Amino acid sequence: MPKFILAYHAGKMPESPEEGAKHMEKYQAWVSGLGDAVDTPDTPLGNSKTVSSDGVSDDGGSNPLLGFCIVKADNMDAALAMAEACPFLVMGTIEVAEVKEMC
Repeated sequence: MPKFILAYHAGKMPESPEEGAKHMEKYQAWVSGLGDAVDTPDTPLGNSKTVSSDGVSDDGGSNPLLGFCIVKADNMDAALAMAEACPFLVMGTIEVAEVKEMC
């Protein structure tokens, strides 16, 4: 079965620890609801640097990556449906891409 990466890009962060905890509960319920479709769950990322031909910058780029998970789905439409149900969307955006096997 194909695998897809759901990449979480920065947006509005929770305004309080309580709001963050509520969001995390919703996110964990979403992940649990995916069941066996989850291949690699909840992988948060730390601060990033952007490397370009001009050098290295500390800003993480114009759309910083906050984390990702990898899911198994029959096709891109099924993976998109999973992403569209993710509670992270109240905070930012999710990029979906198929994970390709290297020969």
